[in-house]
Amino acid sequence: MSHCQTDLLDSLSAELSQQLKDHTDKVLLEIIRPNFASQFAQGAPELAGFRKAIAQSDSKDDVDFLRSFREFIPITNYEPYRPFIAKFLAIPCMEADVKNMFAPGLPYFLAMTSMTTRNAPKLFPKYRPPPHLLQQLSYQGFCPSEGVTLAPFSLRHWQVLRIDCEDGQSSREVAVCSMSIGILRMAMNWDIEHDKDRLDLWVPGKTDPYAISLVKNYRTLFILNALFALADRRVSTIRFLFANVFVIFLQYVEDEWRLLVECIEKGIIPDVEDLGDLRAPLERHLTPNPVRAAELREIGPPVIQGWAVRVWPDLQQFVGITGGQAAVSAPKARQGWKVTHLLGPSVAIKSHGYGTAECGLARVYHRGNPNTDFKVAFRDGVVEFLDVRDEPSGRVLSAWELVTGGNYEPVVTTYNGLWRYRIADVITVKGFAPDDGLPVINYLHRRDDSLGAAFGASCTESQLTNAIVSAAQQSIGQIVAFTIVLDDRDKPVTYGYLVELAGELRQDARMATKHIFESLISASDDYRLVVWQGKSRRPTIRIMDKGTFAEYHRQKCEQTNIMVGQVKVPIVIFDPAMKEWFLERVIMEL
Repeated sequence: MSHCQTDLLDSLSAELSQQLKDHTDKVLLEIIRPNFASQFAQGAPELAGFRKAIAQSDSKDDVDFLRSFREFIPITNYEPYRPFIAKFLAIPCMEADVKNMFAPGLPYFLAMTSMTTRNAPKLFPKYRPPPHLLQQLSYQGFCPSEGVTLAPFSLRHWQVLRIDCEDGQSSREVAVCSMSIGILRMAMNWDIEHDKDRLDLWVPGKTDPYAISLVKNYRTLFILNALFALADRRVSTIRFLFANVFVIFLQYVEDEWRLLVECIEKGIIPDVEDLGDLRAPLERHLTPNPVRAAELREIGPPVIQGWAVRVWPDLQQFVGITGGQAAVSAPKARQGWKVTHLLGPSVAIKSHGYGTAECGLARVYHRGNPNTDFKVAFRDGVVEFLDVRDEPSGRVLSAWELVTGGNYEPVVTTYNGLWRYRIADVITVKGFAPDDGLPVINYLHRRDDSLGAAFGASCTESQLTNAIVSAAQQSIGQIVAFTIVLDDRDKPVTYGYLVELAGELRQDARMATKHIFESLISASDDYRLVVWQGKSRRPTIRIMDKGTFAEYHRQKCEQTNIMVGQVKVPIVIFDPAMKEWFLERVIMEL
């Protein structure tokens, strides 16, 4: 499908620039004035200069307050926040010790970063925002949309923290969970204590009853979501956090096709693992539907092009992240790949937006490419920027100081109490929105020097991903997922691609390493130089056993008690144990 032509501005007029300055200052004051009274702002050594400046000036003067912020607040990373966050993990955790820690009051939940390695996730307290801001937040599966939405979600949490209240009699439970689930709980007022009281709930516009969200078993969660989704032909939107997780979902549908159709015909819940007391409420929601079962049998399992629109005739859009690992499932060139093949050409593919556990940074810019174009938004906080080409200066740039085509690292100051926090991503500015002057950006890659240190060449994650996507299109065939390890079986070391196929290997697959090599040589001057110097060699490609990535997701979810959206296989694996786990499942080398 063609995308709308953008009407972006290359630069800002004086009027738009002033409008953007005023908007930024207004939001920034809404954040830093109340948060200045927090335990962190009053106690962190990194903010000592700011505290001193405020004490020596007229603290009630907004202009002075903003000037002091911009002059004295340094760039921060996770380390200054770590000892303050650790107080939430203390046993016992007393309200007086954690109240007003980063923002007024107590947090509603603690958001956790995705777990790409065996390291513990970073945690970020999240406070209930004013109603008008909560309504603006987007979260998986519950964004407004017409029709019925297929959006599997799990209310599983990593852990529950207990905060003993000041009255000495009561306590409050705070979940440590994904950002999307925490916001969902907050918006729906779904506290943990009463989860089992909602077993008969079925949120309008959703394919899955509430009880499925309490399922702990990974396989069971997907099979039950597939059952209720296939039973409902009215689906108009499919939402998954990552497109490659949708591929895993489809693998379960294909593997269990006969069982699922039979259960729809008879109106029964299949005999699946760890269902327990959730079976009864789910059985009340499913009724026999032989007509629908006959329709599904005629269509068959997810194999043919456009399968999804035959199963769900009203299907209009797929919403999910298609960058990074997910790029191989839904690349820009739509022909022939797993997600785009099964959806068909009539289904629009869109992104959720651009955000992290720390902060939502940008919304989809619908007048551009809905997969890659994001408009910076100040709904969670104010976004500032570092010029990645001007590292020594460390000068923080405001949105109106950016240049079209420039590459920057976002820095956020949030309602939840982060102060000029580095996101460690690199974005490029595509232009400026004509209505309010906010930048429209494209995500490029993580800002990480470990790639260059390990491999001797600093190809970015985007360049490494584009290379395998291109090779798959030219010579390998459909790919479910991939990752990269340091291939040190020979000298010099090189990038070792580990790839799981979605179908059959093409006859000319032996050309794939050549295609990847040529792609990286063309994309990276640094890589071309180290190859010429003999410090790197042609990348290697090894094929993984079918189901490898789905099994990794399953094991990780069940071992760590987290939901599937929190499991990310990194584009490049550095953890030795994780590397060994994947290498044990290699079945051949190209």
